[in-house]
Amino acid sequence: MTIIKYPLHNLVDKEFETLVALICEEILGTGTIVFSDGKDGGRDAKFTGTANRFPSETNPWNGKFIIQAKHTTTPEASCSDSRFNTILKDELPRLRKLREEGKVDCYLLFTNRKLSGVQDPKIEDSIDEEVGVVNTILGEETIQLWLQNYPKIARTLGLNKLLMPLQFYEKDLQEIIIGFSETKITKEELRTIQSDLTRIPIEEKNRLNNLRKIYFDNVLKESFSDFERIESFIGDPKNSEYKSKYDNTISDLQEEILIHWDEYDFFEDILNYLYKLILDESNKNLIKNRKLVRVFLHYMYFNCDIGKKVSKNAKT
Repeated sequence: MTIIKYPLHNLVDKEFETLVALICEEILGTGTIVFSDGKDGGRDAKFTGTANRFPSETNPWNGKFIIQAKHTTTPEASCSDSRFNTILKDELPRLRKLREEGKVDCYLLFTNRKLSGVQDPKIEDSIDEEVGVVNTILGEETIQLWLQNYPKIARTLGLNKLLMPLQFYEKDLQEIIIGFSETKITKEELRTIQSDLTRIPIEEKNRLNNLRKIYFDNVLKESFSDFERIESFIGDPKNSEYKSKYDNTISDLQEEILIHWDEYDFFEDILNYLYKLILDESNKNLIKNRKLVRVFLHYMYFNCDIGKKVSKNAKT
């Protein structure tokens, strides 16, 4: 049997919350109620009744369940990290309040952090002592196991797209983006740029690449105002090292995209995947300028550096 491990750190928080809700529908029941975004009072979902099969079919928990999902984009994150301990301490007063109001008997906390056999009982005991509810922490390992047991959840969420091997040396592009964010380009310099972004007619390009109009009009167009600044930055002789890294990046990316073309439904899926791959939560400068990650990807697409091109009767 092939064991598939999904890179759950590449999900966004809302996607992870949906994943947790679907798991709870299996292990608790279809009565799982998911709350909307916003202040949830210490809960992302709830369930009332007897669980289908948690912690087992022969001895299921019964009562009022509170379910929380805590996601991280850091692949090596652990439940022993100080950051997770802080998150847990912040949740305990809210959970205690729910207990005092008679709104919780059982507490499930899902996280895509690694959970060791040593840390597990320590966390559960501390919650039991401070709040007085039966509880369990469900880490990365358990979630991956349930995704094997309930493959329809992975299909529903399209998790296979997380496995698509679009691999390239993203550090180069990270450095370019940070360098660009720290460079001041004057209006006079921009005036000297004869902006001639090499591209086929954009309607044709979007059709060829199956990039939807709703994405182009509402997301990609927002990046247009920075394109001439990128042209100026990359074309400046003093940034020749960045230019070399840019050329290497688009060469690697273009090959990866075309090889795995049939694995994506829309080109914005590729752009979104690359955005998540490039973003590094530990790089504070990059996080601060994360909008520029999408801007650079949009520029590459618009400039025909990545994606399908017309081979004749058009400038490519």
